[in-house]
Amino acid sequence: MMTGGTLTRADLAEALHHEVGLSRTDSSQLVEQILDEMCDALARGENVKISGFGTFVLRDKGERIGRNPKTGIEVPIAPRRVLTFRASQMMRDRIIAG
Repeated sequence: MMTGGTLTRADLAEALHHEVGLSRTDSSQLVEQILDEMCDALARGENVKISGFGTFVLRDKGERIGRNPKTGIEVPIAPRRVLTFRASQMMRDRIIAG
């Protein structure tokens, strides 16, 4: 089902098709709707929590001074918003169990 060690949207849609019995078109649309809703929530500044899976958290990072490793010149790094993912304990346990 997975292509090259990476789970894709198509893989998720195909799994829905086989497990739930939705048509391939409906499965694909459902995957797109879920991902769109997650993206919209994150764009609004909301965190996204999926019980038993994990939480996507937005963090604001302040301005800081960085250094060019090649030249050693200090440069300011602009403040930015970053997205992090924190896996739930249930997910961590499943990963460790293999």
